[in-house]
Amino acid sequence: MIGIKSIASYVPADGIDNYAQGAKFAKDEEFIIGKIGSAFLPRKDAAQETSDLCVEAVNALFANNPDLKRESIDTLIVVTQNGDEEGLPHTAAIVQDKLGLPTHVAAFDISLGCSGYVYGIYAMKGFMEATGLKNGLLITADPYSKIVDPEDRNTTMLFGDAATATWMGEDAPWLLGKSKFGTDGSGAPHLKVSDGVFFMNGRQVFNFALLKVPAHLHELLNESDLKADEIDAFCIHQGSAAIVDAVARRFEDAPVDKFIKDMVETGNTVSSSIPLLLEKHVMDATWKRVAISGFGVGLSWGSAILYRP
Repeated sequence: MIGIKSIASYVPADGIDNYAQGAKFAKDEEFIIGKIGSAFLPRKDAAQETSDLCVEAVNALFANNPDLKRESIDTLIVVTQNGDEEGLPHTAAIVQDKLGLPTHVAAFDISLGCSGYVYGIYAMKGFMEATGLKNGLLITADPYSKIVDPEDRNTTMLFGDAATATWMGEDAPWLLGKSKFGTDGSGAPHLKVSDGVFFMNGRQVFNFALLKVPAHLHELLNESDLKADEIDAFCIHQGSAAIVDAVARRFEDAPVDKFIKDMVETGNTVSSSIPLLLEKHVMDATWKRVAISGFGVGLSWGSAILYRP
């Protein structure tokens, strides 16, 4: 059984004071923390490419796991929609070379945003089990600083740059349980890039999350024959404080504090938000079962149960 063995991350030390940004748009501290949820937004250096963020996260993973050797990696997936340069070649190939991984590695990208981690762990599990591979690296890196307009009040206060690396293999402390996915391409205009600049209809995205995610989690629990009180924590995409709070209230069957909210120093890191939560709050916890849910660009969503064997 392929599962999650370890997670590491890279969050740039430099970034933007969100209170200062908020002041520029006449937004006070209550709005910044209560609605946005982030006082600081990490930003990659101008010279750093997406692949460089990936390399930093993987090197942290290697440092944390001395028993994981570069030569033992046999598959590599990068979840990003903001790859190196023009997006060709695929960022995973560039990462393989920068890391000095063997050339027998199977490496490819998955073009998904905020739902990407949930899709990614199941894509990797299926790929590894179908091909008999033993050690996989699932990397998330989607630096929105490349595409966000700093003068757009609807987006510039939300997004932070980060990357995560998840080691997937056998004898893992966390296994992948039931999952559910969905797509509604009619919502594509609400989150898109045109001429290299990101656009978001915040109200439509908020409504989508509130309508879709609580119901999706209920469906997942029902199909898993689980009750909400059997879930130790809900790790959902950290789109904003307002979205996490609203989803938690709408879900109703679990205390609001079971929905982990932790974005004050990171912002919305797109596909990295869920693994950042797992790394910090779940991997070393005594919990037995957590639910995860990612949702956003596409419109796309995915939810799943992770459990200890």
